[in-house]
Amino acid sequence: MTKASSSPSTTATRNDSTSRRRGVLAAGAASLAALVWATTRKPAVAAANATVQGPVTIVPFDDAGVRLAPVSMAKVVKSDAEWQKQLDATEFVVARKEGTERPFSGSTWNLHDRGLYRCVCCGTPLFDSETKFESGTGWPSFWQPIAKENVAELSDRTFMMVRTAVACRRCDAHLGHVFDDGPKPTGLRYCMNSAAMKFVKRAV
Repeated sequence: MTKASSSPSTTATRNDSTSRRRGVLAAGAASLAALVWATTRKPAVAAANATVQGPVTIVPFDDAGVRLAPVSMAKVVKSDAEWQKQLDATEFVVARKEGTERPFSGSTWNLHDRGLYRCVCCGTPLFDSETKFESGTGWPSFWQPIAKENVAELSDRTFMMVRTAVACRRCDAHLGHVFDDGPKPTGLRYCMNSAAMKFVKRAV
């Protein structure tokens, strides 16, 4: 007796199912590879910023947004193991390994409360909600930092692009990048990662 062959529709269904499984496996493998790469590579921008040794001058602000007198503060330096104890997985990959959170996924891209954005690693004040604007990019965007002394801007040539990366001056945490397509008065767009900052709501 000759064995009946599968119908074209059955074969197509099997092929579609196999293709979907292969696609899921490939996507999973790619995501895992990206995570391993981000958590094991040596961050180029932070390494450049880390060349600044000794104390740095930071402008502190209280939680009401009042600017205080500049102070000289020691750089915050910790091992990866120490940062991983302090930060969650996303915060660590973004702030310490120069990762980027997915657009529209962060906790503050669509936040409209008044307050300060502080470094998630060391608490340095970075941005004020008064300079935040809707960029449509899915990341919290500002037209200027709260104090130029509190951030460092460095050349970033990763991924075959030339960009300007922004880092916390005191602890070298990667924050995001700055672009020249922002609104007045500066014309700049500081495109930051929510995971790199902790929002402190301003008391009314």
